[in-house]
Amino acid sequence: MRISGILAVSENDVIGSDGDLPWRLSNDLKWFKKHTLNKPMIMGRKTFQSLPGLLPNRTSIILTRDTDFTADGALVAQSAKQALLLAKADAMANGQNEIMIIGGGEIYRLFEPEIDRFYLTRVHTDTLGDTHFFNLNPGQWQPVFTEQHPVSEKNEYRHTFYIYDRLAKN
Repeated sequence: MRISGILAVSENDVIGSDGDLPWRLSNDLKWFKKHTLNKPMIMGRKTFQSLPGLLPNRTSIILTRDTDFTADGALVAQSAKQALLLAKADAMANGQNEIMIIGGGEIYRLFEPEIDRFYLTRVHTDTLGDTHFFNLNPGQWQPVFTEQHPVSEKNEYRHTFYIYDRLAKN
């Protein structure tokens, strides 16, 4: 079972600002949908609450320390291990072989040792934000896919899609 992270990150490693994305990129939303559709998604509570609601045709698994937190239509876990068990069971039940980690910053750090692949959109701008991503160690990660996109009417910044695969687990 592959465990993958998916995110967009600015040149200065910002991934979020005030509970939202600091850019508007239609291409990135399509990329996100393409790679998460029909798969279980693990996210933190703040990331879940920043979404417009449950994303269709995907299972939302929310990792939170709040034992009273509930969300209709989503699964809630209090530990990374529990979240992975729920995600693996969901993936197997739906004939999928990939679990998606969708954020936020603390969640990516927590799951990084387990992640085999990153779908990363590099947004070619420096921006202000309160949530940051860590640099992928080039000795551990290799780009296996790259696709560049220009500014357009629906994409306010140049951006590049990357897929990074882990070279060897720690």
